[in-house]
Amino acid sequence: MIFITAKFRVLPEHADRWPEITAEFTEATRAEPGCLWFDWSRSLDDPTEYVLVEAFRDDEAGAAHVGSDHFRKARQTLPPHLAETPRIVNTTVPQNDWSELGEMAVPSHD
Repeated sequence: MIFITAKFRVLPEHADRWPEITAEFTEATRAEPGCLWFDWSRSLDDPTEYVLVEAFRDDEAGAAHVGSDHFRKARQTLPPHLAETPRIVNTTVPQNDWSELGEMAVPSHD
């Protein structure tokens, strides 16, 4: 899978509305057949920073995402709300889902 983490620094006046601002893009991306997940989180230390964790099935799915109409639209509509160019880590991982964090295994609650 293609695993991507990106940090978005949002202008302070738009930070509280970022989930609303990105809602259409987020919903359309999650509906892509090759999208495994597309999840936003807000920093606990900096309320203007959002982290996007996303994964796509393979290179073909990643290319389809970047070539989609909603991605092209987001390239136009999202930057005016940002304080700087987002930073990204993009890698290919030989798995297709999250693995368990064995060092923090939780016993069964059965």
